[in-house]
Amino acid sequence: MNKAPSPAPPAIQLAAKDHVAVATRELPPGTEVPHAAGSVRVEERIPPGHKVALVPIGQGEPVRKYGQVIGFATERIVPGQWVHTHNLTAGEFQRQYEPCSAVPPDPEPLTGYTFRGYRRPDGRVGTRNYIAVISSVNCSASVSRYIAQRFTPQVMARWPNVDGVVALTHKGGCGLQYGGEDHQQLVRVLAGFARHPNVAGYVLVGLGCETASLQYLIQQGELLSLNGDASPPPVINMQELGGTTAAVEAGTRAVVELLARADQLRREEVPASELVLGTQCGGSDGNSGITANPALGHAADLLVAAGGTVLLAETPEVYGAEHLLVARAASPSVARKLLDRIAWWEEYTAKFGARLDNNPSPGNKEGGLTTIYEKSLGAVAKGGTTALKDVLLYAEPVRTRGLVFMDSPGYDPVSITGLVASGATLIAFTTGRGSCFGCKPSPSLKIATNSEVFHRMNQDMDLDAGVILRGEPVQSVGRRIFETLLEVASGRQTKSEQHGVGDEEFAPWSIGPVL
Repeated sequence: MNKAPSPAPPAIQLAAKDHVAVATRELPPGTEVPHAAGSVRVEERIPPGHKVALVPIGQGEPVRKYGQVIGFATERIVPGQWVHTHNLTAGEFQRQYEPCSAVPPDPEPLTGYTFRGYRRPDGRVGTRNYIAVISSVNCSASVSRYIAQRFTPQVMARWPNVDGVVALTHKGGCGLQYGGEDHQQLVRVLAGFARHPNVAGYVLVGLGCETASLQYLIQQGELLSLNGDASPPPVINMQELGGTTAAVEAGTRAVVELLARADQLRREEVPASELVLGTQCGGSDGNSGITANPALGHAADLLVAAGGTVLLAETPEVYGAEHLLVARAASPSVARKLLDRIAWWEEYTAKFGARLDNNPSPGNKEGGLTTIYEKSLGAVAKGGTTALKDVLLYAEPVRTRGLVFMDSPGYDPVSITGLVASGATLIAFTTGRGSCFGCKPSPSLKIATNSEVFHRMNQDMDLDAGVILRGEPVQSVGRRIFETLLEVASGRQTKSEQHGVGDEEFAPWSIGPVL
């Protein structure tokens, strides 16, 4: 007979030397909070997910959570007091970088786990079976959308083995430096979606005079047609065809041909090692680093042990915790690549008078997160505990198995667009405030950090990690996430897929000037 989980304490101290604990529920004044060195009486109301001081903290002194510095006190703080933006700031401090000093051994192989996926001609395996209509420039976005809109659920009934036709449209493609960094990055994104394992075939749609020309995309992106030979993919050039109507008709005919081929594909049993998981957190709260993120991290460890690939991203949201990843880097070159991206971001934000610690968002703060260091220390938990095997540029193709970091902004649509372009066939998205994100062609599994959000937003949340606050072990929830990921990879629809969310979230990162 299974033993019922024991009730969680009123607040959780995450490391023995932490100065604060995190409230598991609202704590009224007078609540007794036990901790490693005794207990404290709460002096004022502490909202759920927020921090309560366990020890006296002097003005200017560092404050620790997760055993790490999350900021500095702006005034004297007494035990039992609420710790948040009114008395804690990020400040600046030197992280001690010790590359490759804590590289864990490879995990014990995990065998016997499979999912039912679509194996493509090049050997990669998809979790979905889409046709993509890819716009090279905003000027062809409407035509791309009109083509996809022709394929309603009623029309798609003719091809029951295809998940849908998705239009990938964006606001860029012109007014950029030809061959420059922005252009190359856009090519990586568009080519990454065209070659994606979840895409059975694609049509390219352009105006004809844009800087990001289709011919450049085909050459630099090394794009091939669906049957894998060296012939060019279907191309719709609006100016050559004579305008909108002709382009829509030509694009529709091209999609019908692709649908007939894609409908012949069937799922087959494949090992879990073929899965590429992208991880993301959005609308985070004070529970993110206690429940959903470490649980997802445990699931990530299981997938790596099974031979799969896990992508961690959001460079501004590992800032302040990057030293932990550097220590786990599998080689000095991997560590250097991560530190180079941090340095790039410091320079990039400074150009615009911004700072990397200009975070968390107002919603994050309302949920209990005070500084970027605190947010980052919780965010990196999504990647688990295995060695960091590689660091990629935004939308750069995955080239190794295991834990991989991809450089990206923290903004969810932009980050996930890069993750999918890099090859993520499935997204695990943790949220404490309640994100409703979807991202065709890759399914997005929502993991709530607290049960209140899970129940209040049950139309959009897939899993409840808030049970950890009521005593269920992180490892138990992590195992459930891992097994659910395999079910989703096999075709089980996520809540965002049931709603049809994912057509509007394609958002390539533009880093340069618009000319």
